[in-house]
Amino acid sequence: MGKIRNYRWIIVVLLFLATTINYLDRQIIGLLKPILEKEFVWTETDFARIVMAFTAAYAIGLLVFGWLIDKIGTKAGYSFTIIFWSVAGMLHAVARSAFGFGIARVGLGLGEAGNYPAAVKTVAEWFPKKERALATGLFNAGTSVGVVVALILVPWILSHYGWQEVFWITGALGFVWLIFWLVFYDIPVKQKRLSSEELHYILSGQEQENNEAEKQPVKWIKLFTLPQTWAYITGKGLIDPIYWFFLFWLPSYFASTFNLDLKKPSFELMLIYTATTVGSIGGGYLSSRLIKRGWPTLKARKTVLLGLAFCELSVILIQFSSGVWMAVGLISLAVALHQAWATNVFTLPSDLFPKQAVSSVVGIGGMAGAVGGILFPILIGSLLDSYKAAGNIQAGYNIIFTICGFTYLVAWLIIHWLTKTPKVVELEELQ
Repeated sequence: MGKIRNYRWIIVVLLFLATTINYLDRQIIGLLKPILEKEFVWTETDFARIVMAFTAAYAIGLLVFGWLIDKIGTKAGYSFTIIFWSVAGMLHAVARSAFGFGIARVGLGLGEAGNYPAAVKTVAEWFPKKERALATGLFNAGTSVGVVVALILVPWILSHYGWQEVFWITGALGFVWLIFWLVFYDIPVKQKRLSSEELHYILSGQEQENNEAEKQPVKWIKLFTLPQTWAYITGKGLIDPIYWFFLFWLPSYFASTFNLDLKKPSFELMLIYTATTVGSIGGGYLSSRLIKRGWPTLKARKTVLLGLAFCELSVILIQFSSGVWMAVGLISLAVALHQAWATNVFTLPSDLFPKQAVSSVVGIGGMAGAVGGILFPILIGSLLDSYKAAGNIQAGYNIIFTICGFTYLVAWLIIHWLTKTPKVVELEELQ
């Protein structure tokens, strides 16, 4: 079999495509919200409960899949998770009530939870530390590309078919990806397409664990005794709910505030979610650049995170927008900064833990983010329903944007306090 140069970047392409499909599938409900609200007579609170059903299942799924993928490996684990969420995505088409959509969202949340534990573990297996943030940023760009694809694909399907076909068609994409994953993926030491030079480059840039220790299972519960785990939990638990707000409520925000027609492709929303791609790759590039210049890994990550937290205060200014394009500019900046933050936080498990525990830590932190994603919609739904009843829904959005702006600094302070003494967890500590 012929050797392929820089094969590790082909792996990143696969991760990027999986993440794109992941976010395409989860974004559909937000784009169809105005249509489904009319057909099934939903309130904002009904929609919030549907979002909460997804995030509750996502929280459980992250724990389960994080543990499972560390047990059975990335190839089998990723295959299982994408089959699970693709089937659940297609089953939305048969739902006929808010409760039915909630059940379908539970299935989608459980399955989609496996994406990030599998992807981050794959990066830890395939990349030296100095390249991990960039690789993470590249595959994490799939979050925004998936949303942009949804903004183009969903109106097109609606113009030719109905909302049910949106779920059938997009759900089937996961099975197409699965074919390429099974053909092209294996861990580096088993990948016959990988050159010996690239294998040496990958392995030489990774922490070398004791061979005997590698054979021993990680005691999952011990992860909760470590400040490094809680630093990651903080970075995900406080910040993930903000992006979920951007993901699920922005289409409705622009529809209610600026009369945007979501039955047509929205250039405004495309621009916003495209900005997240720039942030995702740029955030990974910044910290990777500092590490290549000789900065300690954790110092580089935290320095970039601090700068992003200060810049994110600009989201508060959205409430003073005088027109749609000013709002688009400010929100584009906000989501780009968020994705830059998320990229650097995603690298923390592979920076601070042995690769045998990476997927589990990602699952734990992701669960924290999902729990926040359960609680935050309660506040969002309550605020928006209250202010909508008073005839001023914009005031409800203004309060939410202000909360979002300050949360990044709070999260950074806690992360910094928990990692004041930069220490990489040894595998023996987890056995």
